[in-house]
Amino acid sequence: KMYYKFSGFTQKLTGAAPTAAYNPQGLKQSLPAESPTMIFATPTKVVSEAGSTVEYLGANKVPDLQKFFQTSDGIPVHLKRGYPDQLLYRTTMALTIGGVVYCLVALYIAAQPKKK
Repeated sequence: KMYYKFSGFTQKLTGAAPTAAYNPQGLKQSLPAESPTMIFATPTKVVSEAGSTVEYLGANKVPDLQKFFQTSDGIPVHLKRGYPDQLLYRTTMALTIGGVVYCLVALYIAAQPKKK
């Protein structure tokens, strides 16, 4: 088999050894020197050498929210949290209807012939 790599000097493909073809420009795969920092689960305490458990900033609320939103009480899921959800829903509907009316008025005005 013949292996090729892109030469940065000649701007052409040139013959190369298999290792140079798989790792072009002298780049070698390596492991990072240190592990990346945790983003989502930052512990509140440093883990001691004694092997204590790590406590995180917050409890897992997902099971409680699943129970809350999946209860069949006849209320739509987008209105389950009460007044704040009703306010957001009604505001969204009002803005949507207002936008449709505005577009229809603008189309009506644009459809009228110009008067000289």
